[in-house]
Amino acid sequence: MRIIGMNSGTSVDGIDLALCEFTNLGANENGTGKLGIKIIEYSEYTHKAELRKRILSIINKEQGGLADLTQLNFMIGHAFADAIDEFLKEKNLTYDDFDVVASHGQTMWHQVDASSEVKSTLQMGESAIIMKRTGKTVVSDMRVTDMAYGGQGAPLTSFFDVVLCAEDGKTHAFQNFGGISNTTIISMNNGNVDAIAFDQGPANVLIDHAIRHYTNGASNYDKDGEMARRGKVNQELLDELLGHPYYKLPAPKTTGRELFSDAYAEGIIKIGEERGLSPEDIVATLTELTVASVVGSYKDFTKSHIDEIIVHGGGSFNPVIMEGIERGLPGTVVSKLTMERTGLPAACKEAAMFALIGHECIHGRPGQIPSCTGASQTTPLGKITPGSNYLDIIRKVVDSGVKPGDKTTRLVVSRD
Repeated sequence: MRIIGMNSGTSVDGIDLALCEFTNLGANENGTGKLGIKIIEYSEYTHKAELRKRILSIINKEQGGLADLTQLNFMIGHAFADAIDEFLKEKNLTYDDFDVVASHGQTMWHQVDASSEVKSTLQMGESAIIMKRTGKTVVSDMRVTDMAYGGQGAPLTSFFDVVLCAEDGKTHAFQNFGGISNTTIISMNNGNVDAIAFDQGPANVLIDHAIRHYTNGASNYDKDGEMARRGKVNQELLDELLGHPYYKLPAPKTTGRELFSDAYAEGIIKIGEERGLSPEDIVATLTELTVASVVGSYKDFTKSHIDEIIVHGGGSFNPVIMEGIERGLPGTVVSKLTMERTGLPAACKEAAMFALIGHECIHGRPGQIPSCTGASQTTPLGKITPGSNYLDIIRKVVDSGVKPGDKTTRLVVSRD
């Protein structure tokens, strides 16, 4: 089965796509499910400036009119369908080259803090639009079922990390520096896996806002950490920022722009400027906040020594962040982009992860790790919007021999 996985992240920069081919490889040595994945093609497409502006406006204001919200949901759906069109043209592919679209959409709001009346989440990007535009069956809205079972709906990447990368006798952490930093910590002993995952705090979201602020929008991120490198960390301000209650909440936990918003970043900039800090000092302090919150999370929530931290995401290209993590965790190997040693390009990890979750949903198999999300049990993730090929998809599932209670425990990347 070939699936296009899609995602637009916290930074709202653009849409990642990966066309993945999945093959049933039968049972592994423990008698449980082994699944092959081959990355056919992958790419990224930048959001149109006006759409990005509208999305961020609603997120930052924490409100929007019903007409705006309704229209935006359909507009994001069209943007995802447009990205598929561009992807197929760029890669010389056709609609016959895939079976299913697995679209995470765009997270607009993720409400899981203790003060919430009820835990809830909202992803936009109408699946019916994608289905109509492509003619294909779509899996979408992947976080809500985990939350229905008491989970945080995140981080979903933990499932991908466990089935792909667990290694006997080792403890690895898979660190993502996107808009928000998150990690999956995996220990395997004698084939038994122990995993925990959680969001650690702001990775690039506050830094990126400060860069946009000080460049009047000419730049969206601190390329190579150049601005942070020129500044000096203000320890007093850093200590105050690290006093945010989120950092001490028990894991598993998740966060986003609901807490670490553009308004929060503006408040930090204002305080810094009132204290006479230069733009470079403020960016340096925000960068060190990312480092300190991540290092602190490993010390607070990890009992065993971590042999290696495998880093991916936009922040992995910021040498100031990478150097800070290495300095803060001596004795732990910090490896950039070593996800690629599995045969999977790090740049397509999230899109491939959503393709995997979509594949498991279609087959009625779990797509999350309860110890990582906090859910009471395993469950398939996603809602299915049948396309014109839906019966063909069902036939493929039946022919695959999937049975109730089956689950995937090992993902093997094809290197051909």
